[in-house]
Amino acid sequence: QVQLAESGGGLVQAGGSLRLSCAASGRTLSSYAMGWFRQAPGKEREFVAAIANTGTSTYYANSVKGRFTISRDNAKNTVYLQMNSLKSEDTAVYYCAADPTPRFISRTLRVEEGAYDYWGQGTQVTVSS
Repeated sequence: QVQLAESGGGLVQAGGSLRLSCAASGRTLSSYAMGWFRQAPGKEREFVAAIANTGTSTYYANSVKGRFTISRDNAKNTVYLQMNSLKSEDTAVYYCAADPTPRFISRTLRVEEGAYDYWGQGTQVTVSS
């Protein structure tokens, strides 16, 4: 099994930046493609970004493309989500997730939460206007 733990959430002004981290333990991080999802109050969980096992390919939801960057450091067993130009609509609980199917090119990265078998507990991001 792999265990995931998010950190880095908090309160930030609109237009500001925040970097989320997801630390993995139990298995080698390179065994998994990774994703970030978020869930706002009263809404369903939605896809944010995904990254291939080696970090060579990424995919983003249209709502965050150009503002958010997903990256990974397999040596540190950590995945990151750099969030810039934050908007009030970015307010949500953010979750990292692990996809056990090896994926190395962007067209194979999954946006469906059902493709991800392992999830962290989430970290709250609140953007004030």
